[in-house]
Amino acid sequence: MAGTGSKTTKGKSRPAADLDTIGLEMGNKPPQALDVEEAVLGAMLIEPSCVDLAMEELTASCFYDQKHRMIFEAMGALVLDHTSIDIITVSNQLKSNGNLEIVGGPVVLAGLSEKVGSAAHMEYYVKILKQKTIQRDLITASYDILRDAYDESVPVDDLIDKAQTKVYDAIQSNVRKEVQDIGSIINIAMGDLQEQQNTEGLSGVPSGFVSIDRVTNGWQRSDLIILAARPSVGKTAFALNLARNAAVDHHMPVAVFSLEMSATQLVKRLMTSESGLSADKIKGSMKLEPYEWEQLEFKLRNLSKAPFYIDDTPGMQIMEFRTKAKNLVKNKGVRLIVVDYLQLMQGPVELKGMREQEVAAISRTLKATAKELNIPIIALSQLSRQAVTRAGSSGKPLLSDLRESGSIEQDADMVIFIHRPDYVGLSDNVEDREKTQIIIAKHRNGETKDIDMVFKSEQIRFMEMDEVLDRMADNRKESAMNSDSDYIPDYGGFAQPAEF
Repeated sequence: MAGTGSKTTKGKSRPAADLDTIGLEMGNKPPQALDVEEAVLGAMLIEPSCVDLAMEELTASCFYDQKHRMIFEAMGALVLDHTSIDIITVSNQLKSNGNLEIVGGPVVLAGLSEKVGSAAHMEYYVKILKQKTIQRDLITASYDILRDAYDESVPVDDLIDKAQTKVYDAIQSNVRKEVQDIGSIINIAMGDLQEQQNTEGLSGVPSGFVSIDRVTNGWQRSDLIILAARPSVGKTAFALNLARNAAVDHHMPVAVFSLEMSATQLVKRLMTSESGLSADKIKGSMKLEPYEWEQLEFKLRNLSKAPFYIDDTPGMQIMEFRTKAKNLVKNKGVRLIVVDYLQLMQGPVELKGMREQEVAAISRTLKATAKELNIPIIALSQLSRQAVTRAGSSGKPLLSDLRESGSIEQDADMVIFIHRPDYVGLSDNVEDREKTQIIIAKHRNGETKDIDMVFKSEQIRFMEMDEVLDRMADNRKESAMNSDSDYIPDYGGFAQPAEF
């Protein structure tokens, strides 16, 4: 009677737990209310308003009896077909599905319509069925968890993730958020507005770049921000700069899920940008001087104490990500999550081989997770080669260049591109190699804008134009004070101010 399926564990396929089998092993009947199931189906046959309520609140899995499940599915097909529900239409639908004789024929349907105590009790009946469904789902989840726990081939970390996900899914799949009236929502919005009026600064998580924060007012709660560029343009470097600024400068807990690079590689990048030493020295290909060791230890003090969390699990399942993200928000108070990068995540198993649908499912889940946890999620994404090969353009990427799925653009609240003219062959000038544009191409709640910045590749660090000009002015002033001769400033790889 209970639904069956399959589950894959470390490459092995095994049947999902069967409720009847579990019941026999435990000596108990699975939670069920067959009389209530009959009452609900009977009410749907005679009262149209009951159909709407049942279809909104229930699914076929809420019915324990397989025959009742078939009848409900037939009713659902009629609703989708905009056909009224009665004994005749349901009988014809069951007949077309080949299930009429299995459920007992029209006589059974006629008997259901006679078993309704009162259609007014429909909400109470629905509540009972949902409670029984949650109980059955929790039993199935618990049994699967128990079975996995006895399997020595399942890593403990995977076991914990699966256990949390199964229990969470068992509860959430049967809990629906109620419709809210606008008055109560306005009260919430007014409270948020009042809180913002009493606090100074940004309403969201700071990016650490004034020119970006002017447009975004910080990364906003529940937003999915897509950060996209071609390979080697600086996606990971920019994302790390954003995460570092929030965690170190503003002490906001940040989590980075790195599916491409190891945690050690990421930290070495952070050490490079934080210390100001060259990447070659941090990688170990060049020796550090004694004073540079001191400089490194001094510069890393704040970074080492920052609430910065890294998960470098390769090929992470999207549901595993959701569980880990929920735990980080609950236990660590994480305010911002970075995913590097979206296309390396694994979607639902049933969508394997259908890449566009798989990426679409990943994108939807990322947006749903951001909304559920009420935090911003920055997900890195690859761009297609069209961004480079497109003829007759400035080489700037377009929203249509997002790889493998149009759903990414649709689900995102904000889409940001990193554009380097020298990378697409639009400039051969040595002084232009560090010039970079941060293009806010989509902004659901604000303006779009192109922001000029500089990328110091040897320090793996992005800098704003104002900061660059200030540094050059300081260098020029300091050198002029220390020299009596004519001074030719060294811009350290930057173009002269007039060039900007």
